[in-house]
Amino acid sequence: MTAMKTITGGHPAGGMRKLPQRKQVALPSLLEPLRRPLAAFIRVLVPPLLGILLFLLLWVALAQASGGSLPGPASTWAAARELFADPFYRNGPNDQGIGWNILMSLGRVGIGFGLAALVGIPAGFIIGRFGFMARMSAPIISLLRPVSPLAWLPIGLLVFKSADPASIWVIFISSIWPLILNTAAGVRAVPQDYLNVARVLRLSEWKIFTVILLPAALPAMLTGVRLAIGVAWLVIVAAEMLTGGVGLGFWVWDEWNNLNVEHILIAIFVVGVVGLVLEQILVWLAQKASFGQEV
Repeated sequence: MTAMKTITGGHPAGGMRKLPQRKQVALPSLLEPLRRPLAAFIRVLVPPLLGILLFLLLWVALAQASGGSLPGPASTWAAARELFADPFYRNGPNDQGIGWNILMSLGRVGIGFGLAALVGIPAGFIIGRFGFMARMSAPIISLLRPVSPLAWLPIGLLVFKSADPASIWVIFISSIWPLILNTAAGVRAVPQDYLNVARVLRLSEWKIFTVILLPAALPAMLTGVRLAIGVAWLVIVAAEMLTGGVGLGFWVWDEWNNLNVEHILIAIFVVGVVGLVLEQILVWLAQKASFGQEV
C-alpha cells in the first residue's frame, strides 16, 4: 500500500495546518447604516399617511351612511380630474374655469392684504414706539377688532357701490389687526438699552427705525403677516359668496345651486391647499428673518 502523505506545513506539533476562518459579520451591523434613515422616514411620513388614510376611511363611511347624498373620495377624484383638465375655459362672464376663479380670489386677497400691510405695519411701528399713540388707539382697536368680517360688507357696498371693492374692503379691515398688533408687540419687545444707546448717539428717528426697530421687530412682524394672510384668505371665500361675480366663493355658491356637491368638495380642498401654500411661504420667510437675526 502506498503511504498517504500528510501535509504538515511546518507546524511545530507536526499536525494539520489550520486554515484562517472568515470573519462573520452580524446582520444587525449590516443594517446599522439604514436604521437612522428608516427611523426618520417612519417618524416623518408615517403619521401624516396614517392621518390621511383615517380621513379617507371616515369620508367613505360618511358617504355610505348618507345614502349617496355625500360623494365619496373616488367620485370626487374623478370629478377633480375632469375639472382640472381644462381649468381656464371661458363660456361667459359667469361660466369660467376654476383656474380663473382662483386667480380672481388671489387678486382680491393680494390687493386687500397689500393695502392692509401698507397701513397696518407703519401703524404698528408708531403704536409700539410711542406710548401716547398706544394708549390713544387701544380703545379703538379693542372695539373694532372683534367685529365679524362679514359685518363690514354692507358698509363696503354702501360706500363703494360695487361688489369687487367691497370684497377688498372686507379683506383690508379683517387682516389689518394682526399686522398692527404683532408689529407693535415686536417694537415694544426691543430692549430699552438699545434705545438708550440711540439716544446717547443722538440718532434720528429714521435711523432708530431702520437700524434698531425694523431688524428687531421683523420676526414678530412676519408672524403678523402670516396670520393676516390666513384671515384674508378665509374671508374672501365668504365675501364672494355674498357679492357674486368671479371667484372661489361665488363658484362654490353657484355649484351649490347646481347641486354639484363634488365640485363643492373640490373647492374646499382647493381653498385649503392654496391657504396652506401661502402660509408655508410666509413661514419660510419668517424663518429666514429669524435666522438672519441670530446671525
